[in-house]
Amino acid sequence: MAEEQIILVDEEDRALGPIEKMAAHVRPGRLHRAFSIFIFNSQGQMLVQLRGRKKYHFGGLWTNACCSHPRWGEELKSAAGRRLGEECGFAAELEEIFSFIYQADWNDQISEHELDHVFVGKYDGKLPVNPDEAEDWRWVDCHQLMADVNKHPEQYTPWFKIAIDRGVLAYCR
Repeated sequence: MAEEQIILVDEEDRALGPIEKMAAHVRPGRLHRAFSIFIFNSQGQMLVQLRGRKKYHFGGLWTNACCSHPRWGEELKSAAGRRLGEECGFAAELEEIFSFIYQADWNDQISEHELDHVFVGKYDGKLPVNPDEAEDWRWVDCHQLMADVNKHPEQYTPWFKIAIDRGVLAYCR
């Protein structure tokens, strides 16, 4: 199987070239393009997942519905749609609402250094999700979610907490 090539970027999100996905995550981490998808239903709940413990980083933590990286040569929004289908098993109209840069170490070898594009979408159907990606999935009331994030921040991924702080919850209509 070929190595997955993702996109190195500068702080202005200009593509600098391809890099193998795992090489981008070796500490201290190389800045690369990523996306995080937040899905809401018509009851004002957010879909959250418990990342699989076998994931190479941040396994066993709660996070947004889906997150990943566009591949080298792949358009950002189409990559987000592709990955939502692969990871969650459904499609939704996605809207990009903001982006941010963050860096977070997982252990003494693995680090995230991403320019993360945040997308939101609506979905009310069944969740035929991929068990290889997540150990658990659930719809959570946004107010209860925020209370839990404040009470137990160590149970959530770094990018999730940043996106929540930057206004994702405004989409809990």
